[in-house]
Amino acid sequence: MRGLFCPPDGALHALYTDLVAIYGEQPWWPAETPFEVVVGAVLTQNAAWSNVEKAIVNLKAAGMLSLAAILDSSHESLAQSIRPSGYFNVKAQRLRNLCEFVGGEGGLGAFARQPLDRQRAGLLGVKGIGPETADDILLYAFDRPVFVIDAYTRRLFTRLGRFAGDEGYEHLRAEFERALGPDVALYNEYHALVVRHAKQACRKRPQCGGCRLRGLCPRGPGRPPPGPWP
Repeated sequence: MRGLFCPPDGALHALYTDLVAIYGEQPWWPAETPFEVVVGAVLTQNAAWSNVEKAIVNLKAAGMLSLAAILDSSHESLAQSIRPSGYFNVKAQRLRNLCEFVGGEGGLGAFARQPLDRQRAGLLGVKGIGPETADDILLYAFDRPVFVIDAYTRRLFTRLGRFAGDEGYEHLRAEFERALGPDVALYNEYHALVVRHAKQACRKRPQCGGCRLRGLCPRGPGRPPPGPWP
């Protein structure tokens, strides 16, 4: 049946082991503070990370990389600082929306102590914050056991023949979490490895010739269609 992704126990761990063997450990998320992760999660929407880094440098130089500073800033100054990340007017408003929410919860420290379900529901209630951005914040800023499903994850697992392509975000997240167990460090590293592989080999125009997962992939030369999970 299309629309169902239900990996058996061990299958996702096996792929993780392959990715670690290929790339080694990945230092991700690159940030100095939890608040920087929060900001970066918004700025990386539809943006290359190199451009997000430029925007964060601008915020630091302007003394605006804090909850209070963003709330005290004008829309114009905030938008200008994050201009390199693209869609800067929209993202400036989303950042302000998010900071107002966190401020209303008592600040970042108080928010970090809330139960996971309340945290996630609160973030998803902020205008402009979708599931991927919320889960980036929860996993990388607050070390909560939520698996991030992004475009790279969808691309890789669809090409491997494991996603049908029409599954919903929440179904995929739940299945990864079921199969892997509640392991923050594993989620962190797994997501980073998927991103690394998708950028290096499994690009929008795939570089199959140098792909070290090609033996698992139906796109590999002479490969049959994918069968059941091993």
